[in-house]
Amino acid sequence: MKSLIIKDLYNIGHNAKSMFFILLIFAFALIPFSGVEGYIFVCAILCSMMIVTTFSFDDNSNWNRYAMIMPVSKSNLVAGKFITLLIFSAIGTICGLIIGAVGGLITGKIVFQPEGICELLFLALAALVAAMIFGGMSIPLVFQFGAEKGRMLILVSFLAPAAICFGVYQLLVLLGIEMTDQLVFVLVCCSPVIALAWDYVMYKISCSIFSKMEL
Repeated sequence: MKSLIIKDLYNIGHNAKSMFFILLIFAFALIPFSGVEGYIFVCAILCSMMIVTTFSFDDNSNWNRYAMIMPVSKSNLVAGKFITLLIFSAIGTICGLIIGAVGGLITGKIVFQPEGICELLFLALAALVAAMIFGGMSIPLVFQFGAEKGRMLILVSFLAPAAICFGVYQLLVLLGIEMTDQLVFVLVCCSPVIALAWDYVMYKISCSIFSKMEL
């Protein structure tokens, strides 16, 4: 399992400088106008989408076929992708938090006070959860359709969770439940559990898809 993760991290490391440059460009474009909040989410989600790039490397080198002659199970290979997704998402969130905080201080969008720091940390947590949910949705799509078609279907990985969240929100409205600050706080605190449950379902779907593939 560890070697599978290191392999993906090593392959994507060649694109690290390019991704960092892209994040800096987004910092100049987003922070002065839309604030730090949106920037943190953009960083986390952009980095989570790098998981699709690892599939491209695997396809180009016929990695999956080679991996199956080694003592690596298909479930381990799938699990490695989800752990790598978590690492990418965490790196994106941390970069977004650090660059966003610096950019926010320079542009005057944030002030370092205890309340502001807590708000940024909660935003970072929400961004990490969003990245894990969106990225988790993309993995079974790529297993099913391949890396190239999967790139074109990335929009689905955004729309499906967004549609579910919108449906839950509409249900709360119909039930007369108001979205107060306290309720939002509870939802953010529970969001990591929701993300883990979501990614577990995506993991099982991915295992089912991969187990039926002929390599």
